[in-house]
Amino acid sequence: MKPKPNFDYPIHELLQKRWSPRAFSNKPIENSILMSLFEAARWAASAMNEQPWRFIYATKANKDIYEKLLYCLADSNKLWANSAPILAMTLIKTNFNSNNSKNEWALHDLGLAIGNLTTQASSLDIFVHHMAGFSIENAIKTFGISSEIKPVTMLAIGYLGNSDLLPEQLKEREVAKQERKPLNDLFIK
Repeated sequence: MKPKPNFDYPIHELLQKRWSPRAFSNKPIENSILMSLFEAARWAASAMNEQPWRFIYATKANKDIYEKLLYCLADSNKLWANSAPILAMTLIKTNFNSNNSKNEWALHDLGLAIGNLTTQASSLDIFVHHMAGFSIENAIKTFGISSEIKPVTMLAIGYLGNSDLLPEQLKEREVAKQERKPLNDLFIK
């Protein structure tokens, strides 16, 4: 079990229990529950209400797309991510619809959407592991992603599993206490 982190100031319980496990249960997530995660993302704030976030996702039942998503992951993430019942890729539309100029805030807006998705998941005792370790090139080729769309991150989504089933080199990290930089280090003075 993951030790509870120390918080310098009180934060909401949903934020307190969020962390990124590598051990996922094989329990499937009902489609209506999964869609509630994406619905939470849909309602995030965005510059000019552009909503530039996009997703590719698959449950293990959709083996073809699931395997394609797994293929895009770095080998170090493939070690454990295949235990998650859902894999997803996050993407952004890089230009504004209104004038086709570059949307400089698209990454920020995607972050807000993923924050909503993650908080909604936390409210349902579902965990999300965010991953930068994947091949953008493989993603573009595998899914035929057009030039106005950019892959950004990948997600493993599921209920918490048994860390004893992880490869040995990952078990220790799974149960280690979460650490954060001191709050004062985040302020530019």
